[in-house]
Amino acid sequence: MERLLAAVPPTALVLSGVVSVQLGGAIAKQLFALTSPIGVVTLRLVFAGLVLVALWRPRVRLDARAVGVVLAFGTVLGVMNTSIYLAFARIPLGVAVTIEFLGPLLVAIAGSRRWLDALWAALAGAGVLLLTEGAEGAVDWLGVAFAGLAGACWAGYILLGARLGRHTPGGTGLALATVFAALAIAPFGIAESGTDLLSPRLLVLSAGVAVLSSVVPYSLEIEALRRMPARVFGVLMSLDPAVAALAGLVILGELLSPSQWIAIGCVVAASIGATRGTRNQPRDL
Repeated sequence: MERLLAAVPPTALVLSGVVSVQLGGAIAKQLFALTSPIGVVTLRLVFAGLVLVALWRPRVRLDARAVGVVLAFGTVLGVMNTSIYLAFARIPLGVAVTIEFLGPLLVAIAGSRRWLDALWAALAGAGVLLLTEGAEGAVDWLGVAFAGLAGACWAGYILLGARLGRHTPGGTGLALATVFAALAIAPFGIAESGTDLLSPRLLVLSAGVAVLSSVVPYSLEIEALRRMPARVFGVLMSLDPAVAALAGLVILGELLSPSQWIAIGCVVAASIGATRGTRNQPRDL
């Protein structure tokens, strides 16, 4: 596998990861017809945790500080995945991911003294206004709020991710945090979905979502980061909202208005501008 990945250009690895995670999101949204969004989140986290534990074989013995970071990271992971799926259930995929993407964008801008970064923040804000103003019919503000919560958690993921890397070796912290997130969300998923979670079809499709949304993009991006500048990585990751909108259109038939496409373009442009020269972390699970 390592030889195969080494033969692929790093740009192609990142773009493949972006497509994979948004394809996984589109498939996950289709599963809401079989069970609740929280049920889908539960299965995704369970399968992702099993795969990551098998891959990394994490050590359970950690010091108290490392345990605290793992638990905090796992909490953010669980809330982030749950909130974005609840957003998917209410608003188009492209809109939800664009709003969610404000989290890492704000982290990139926070603390900056460059006047240009204020311009990028204003452009992103204008994009969000266009997203809601350009919506056909009434805006589902609860869906917008869930997407915003997911964005806040994504920001927390980035901030905690650096600490997780310092206190745990390799993918140990990520694997343990994912297991904790699955255990924390499982009671809610079981209470809401019950025996629906045992459906063979749902189990197979959820395993596929876990691979597409978690295992594949994480593996590809880790390899890409070894061979390309973080600045270039961040620019390519900024395409997430646009790819999400295309996935929603092609797979789910979600039509966005012209102003919403312009809004997504504003957020993508703001993200590209703000992340140039910054150091990015791999995406969430």
